[in-house]
Amino acid sequence: MFRHSTTRRATLGGLLALSAVRPLGAQESTKATIALLRLASSGPIFIAQEKGWFKEAGLELTMKDFQAAAQVPLAVVSGDADLGVTAFTAGFYNLAAKGGLVVVAAQSAERPGYQLNVIAVTNAAWDAGVRSVKDLVGKRVAVTTVGSSVHYSLEIVARKHGVDTKALTIVALQTIPNMVAAFKGGQVDAAVFPITTFRQVEAEGNGKPIAYVGDEVPWQLGAVFTSPKTVANRRPLVEKFLVGYRRGAAAYHLAFGKRENGKLIPGPNYDEMIGILSTVLKQPPERVAAGLPFIDPEGRLDVGDIYKQVAFWQSTGQVARDADPKAFIDLSFIQGHFNVPAK
Repeated sequence: MFRHSTTRRATLGGLLALSAVRPLGAQESTKATIALLRLASSGPIFIAQEKGWFKEAGLELTMKDFQAAAQVPLAVVSGDADLGVTAFTAGFYNLAAKGGLVVVAAQSAERPGYQLNVIAVTNAAWDAGVRSVKDLVGKRVAVTTVGSSVHYSLEIVARKHGVDTKALTIVALQTIPNMVAAFKGGQVDAAVFPITTFRQVEAEGNGKPIAYVGDEVPWQLGAVFTSPKTVANRRPLVEKFLVGYRRGAAAYHLAFGKRENGKLIPGPNYDEMIGILSTVLKQPPERVAAGLPFIDPEGRLDVGDIYKQVAFWQSTGQVARDADPKAFIDLSFIQGHFNVPAK
């Protein structure tokens, strides 16, 4: 699997991308809507909107907020939004396989040093000797929903450690607040939490981390997508969006893309970028900084990993056997995608 190096070269790449991805010049404005979750993973969009980069690209962008990842692709399929950006799920792949969605660029990804999602255990489980993923056998582990990105994170980390998740009791609790309540109340032994949620739980004296997903198994967590109809009939809309989006991604990466020993090393534009996200997300800067995912500065996908995800969900019966990632990933909008399977 492709692993993006968070080195000086990556920072320089962000600088180059930020300078190279320029607006297309004066042109007729196009209206578009994008469905998203108000999370740090949507950061490049918030940054580009605040900086006026979508407008410079000729796009008048309206954002539609949703509360759950499953709602975002449905908004695109129904025509309620032109574009969407969120995490991959089994449900997403089923919609895409039926011809409802086309992936055009990368969103967030799990990478080493980026503490985005964490597997944590309760104090009681810790005291009982649950200190590693292997110790989860026979335990109750909370996720949001079956088929979600949280569920997938648990599956791939467990597999890395030789643990069959059939030996666990996976408890789908639908929402993060429900997971927190069950975790604190001892109804489960462990949970897969977003890091910002877990840090609050940890600060209250509840629970211990046993594995950070990005350090264990890097994977392509989310993407930018649209409908096949939009690609066919309104391609310039997608192109204009990606001009602004890639400028936002480059600025995001320059500010937040360097890590040393798992710690964020602020880039030269850090204060401005964290200020934008803090305002949009309505969270203090330190909380935003604790949950910043990796986002490729040019919007490039780890294509091979998407194939792996689809194959996994097919093996569990969550995604139809005839689902073909090649049919719903459009690599023509951005050059240089990673790990592209041979034709």
